[in-house]
Amino acid sequence: MRFKVGAKQTTKMLEQGRAVEVYIARDADPRMRDKIAQLCERTAIPIKWVDSMKQLGELCGIDVGAATAAAVNVEE
Repeated sequence: MRFKVGAKQTTKMLEQGRAVEVYIARDADPRMRDKIAQLCERTAIPIKWVDSMKQLGELCGIDVGAATAAAVNVEE
């Protein structure tokens, strides 16, 4: 499992049906957060809420905050 980080990448993975799970930071921009959450509901992808963008960035192994991230299976 690996992460595609950021709203654009998360949206792309959802639209391509490659996202297994989506992580959203509670302190992310509400409009973007809601848009991603609605897309997850439409595509039946589970959402994991993370308290902060800083925490989500750390979870993804990056040094900066992240608003959203999609967990995808590693391609063979």
